[in-house]
Amino acid sequence: MIVWINGTHGAGKTTTSALVQQLIPNSRVFDAEKVGETLMDITPGLPETDNFQHWPPWRQLVVETAHRVLDYTGGTLVMPMTVLVEQYWREISGGLAQHAIPVRHFVLHADQDTLRRRIEEEHPVPSPFRLKYLEPYAEAARTWLHAEAEVVDTTHLTPAQAAQQIVLRATGGISGTLLARPEGRH
Repeated sequence: MIVWINGTHGAGKTTTSALVQQLIPNSRVFDAEKVGETLMDITPGLPETDNFQHWPPWRQLVVETAHRVLDYTGGTLVMPMTVLVEQYWREISGGLAQHAIPVRHFVLHADQDTLRRRIEEEHPVPSPFRLKYLEPYAEAARTWLHAEAEVVDTTHLTPAQAAQQIVLRATGGISGTLLARPEGRH
């Protein structure tokens, strides 16, 4: 199985994914961004783009890598990765379906003000790269993304609480760790 954790910058994907992995036995985190970094290292470079997701090989390699890793290890892959283009999500989810890999797709959501504040707090100098995805995320959320995934509103949740919600929904609570009361805000 794949637990795909989507959402824009500032939603808490990386932190939450690490916590989800700790709660699901025989699971691993696979950050599909590393596939994009590998493609960016090709010399001479691939056609110019502002986002490696626009390269068709990225989408194909994410599917193939996830398939091969799961064939090798079994278990669950936890994949934190923002995908805001519906066509790209269809290519990835369709490719995984062709390999009969079940996918639980979650979106970590927070309101725009919360996302902006988190991005600005995370970096002393606000990241224009991260900030520029706030509006495309809002548009994707309105038009297709929230209908395509299970939404976890992180506006008032700690990453541990978000991780517990995801694991409960994805697995039905297979981990005894889930019985503990989460720390942080309630």
